[in-house]
Amino acid sequence: MTDAEWVVVQPLLPVPGWMQSKGRQPEAYCHRAMLDAIGYLLDNGIKWRAMPADFPPWDRVYAFSAVGAIAA
Repeated sequence: MTDAEWVVVQPLLPVPGWMQSKGRQPEAYCHRAMLDAIGYLLDNGIKWRAMPADFPPWDRVYAFSAVGAIAA
């Protein structure tokens, strides 16, 4: 994802709970890395478990997409 694309997408993502003083633990991976991983998955048609090591672990990326950060 380019910096120009990120500037457009970032405001559309939900604010993490820990930044809203809800007492949650900070997220281990940034949203940009998660979106890059999902883009790679869609672009290359790979399976979740075949996610390259350059990206966050596949189960974290899956959970990010399933929670509704991009599905909603």
